[in-house]
Amino acid sequence: MHESRIGAAPHTRWNGRLVGLVAVLVLVNFMVDTAITAPLLVLPEMLDYFGTDQAAWLNASAMLAGVMWAPLLGKSADVHGKRKVLVLTLLISCAGALVCAVAPTIWVFIPGRLLQGAAVAAMFLTVAIVRDVCAPRIAMVVVGIVTSGSAVLNIASRFLTEKLAAEFGFQILFLVSAVVAVTMAICVRKVIPESLIRTPGRIDVRGALLLGGGLAGVLSYVSLGSEFGWLAFGPLVLLVGGITAFARWFLVSSRKPDSLIDVRNLGAPLVLTLLVLVLSTGSYQSMLQLVPLIGDISADQRLGYGLAGQGTVALLLAAPGIGVMIGGPVAGALAARIGPASTLAGGVALGTVGTIGMFLGVSQFPAALFFAFLLGFTVGALGTSGFNMAGSLAPADRQGIVSSLVMVVIAIGSVVLNFVGAAVLKSTTVVANGETVNSGTGVFTYITIATTAFAIAAVLVVLLVRKSRVSPPTPSPASL
Repeated sequence: MHESRIGAAPHTRWNGRLVGLVAVLVLVNFMVDTAITAPLLVLPEMLDYFGTDQAAWLNASAMLAGVMWAPLLGKSADVHGKRKVLVLTLLISCAGALVCAVAPTIWVFIPGRLLQGAAVAAMFLTVAIVRDVCAPRIAMVVVGIVTSGSAVLNIASRFLTEKLAAEFGFQILFLVSAVVAVTMAICVRKVIPESLIRTPGRIDVRGALLLGGGLAGVLSYVSLGSEFGWLAFGPLVLLVGGITAFARWFLVSSRKPDSLIDVRNLGAPLVLTLLVLVLSTGSYQSMLQLVPLIGDISADQRLGYGLAGQGTVALLLAAPGIGVMIGGPVAGALAARIGPASTLAGGVALGTVGTIGMFLGVSQFPAALFFAFLLGFTVGALGTSGFNMAGSLAPADRQGIVSSLVMVVIAIGSVVLNFVGAAVLKSTTVVANGETVNSGTGVFTYITIATTAFAIAAVLVVLLVRKSRVSPPTPSPASL
C-alpha cells in the first residue's frame, strides 16, 4: 500500500524506490517549467498575435496566480494530503494550458494563464514530499535534484519548442504543457505515496482571494499607470483596491486561528529568508524576461544593445537551464555540510555578479551566454537553499504551508520586478526606423533595478547568516 510506505522509516541512503520517486518529482517540475518559462521563447510572437505591448501580463500572469494558488494548495496539502493535492494541481494546470492554446484574445488567454499558474504549487509540494520521506542530510541533496533536475530536460526542450512554435505557432507550447501535466498527474497517482501526516483545520479560501486580489490590483496599477497616467482614475482605483485587499488580508490573518498564513508566528529567520528570496529570485526572473526582448534587436540599430544575429534566443534561455541543473544539487550538497543559510548567501553573491555582468551581456552574445549561465546557477542554488532553510524551520505538520511561502515570495518577486521592469521599458521607448522599440536607457535602467534588488538581498542574507550562527535552525520533526 502506498500509505504504509510514507509511515516507514525515512530514506537515509539511495535505493531503487527513492530513485523512482525522485524521477517522477523531477518530471513534475519539468511540467512547471513548460507552464511558466517556456512561453518566454515566443513572447514577441504572442505580443504580435494579441496586438498588445503588455509583455509582463503575458509572461507573469501565471506567477501572479501562483501567489493565490500556493498558500491555498499548501494549506490543503497539510490538511488533506500532499499527493492528492499535487494531482489536483496538475489537472488545474492542464485545464489552464488548454484554455491558452485556444484563446482568441488576450482576455481569454490571461484567465487561462491564471489557471495554469496552479503549476507553481507543484514545485513546493514536491519539496514537502521529499522532506516527508527523507532524513535531513539526504533530504537537502534530494531537494536540490528535485528542484533543479528538470533543467536537464529543458536544455533539449528549448530548441525543440522553438522549432515547434515556428512551424505550428506558439499555441503548440501550451498543448505540450497540457499533455505533460495530465501524464504527470497519472504518474504521481501511481508512484508517489500519500502522507499520513495531517494538520487539522479549515482552508481559508477568502484569505487566498484577498492576498491574490491585492497583489493583482497593485501590479495592475504598475502595468497600466505608465500607459494611462499614474494619477488616472482607472489605475488609481486598482491601486486603492489592491492596498485595501492587502490590508484586509493582513488584519484578518493576524486574528484568525486558521488563517492561510500565520503572520504572527513566522519568526525572524524565516522572514529574513523570505525577504532574500523575494528580491533575488525576482531579480533573476526579470532578467530572464529581458533576454527575448534584447534578442529581438540587432546591434546595427545602434540603440546601445541588441543580440539579434549573434546567436539564438533558445541558446540564451538554455544556458540558465544548464546553470540550474548544476547549481541546485551543488547547493544541496553544500547545505548538508555548511548549512542552508551560508549556501543561500553564496547564491546571492553569485547572482549579484551575474546581474552586473548583463550590462555587457546585452550587446555581446558570449558575455550574455556566460552571465545567463551564472544566473541560472544562482537561481538553482537560491531555490534549493531557500526550500532547505524554510523546511528546517518548520515542524512536520506545517511543511506544506511553509514550503508554499517560499513559492509565494518567489512568485511575488518575479511578478513585481517583471512588471516594474516592463513599466520602465514601456516609458522609455524610442522610434527607430519607423518602429517603436525599447531604448538603451530603458534596458540599462532595467538591469540597474535588478542589480539593486540583489544588493539589498546581499545585506539581508548577511543578517540571516549571523542570526543562524547565534541560534541554528531546529531540524523539522518530520526529518528526525
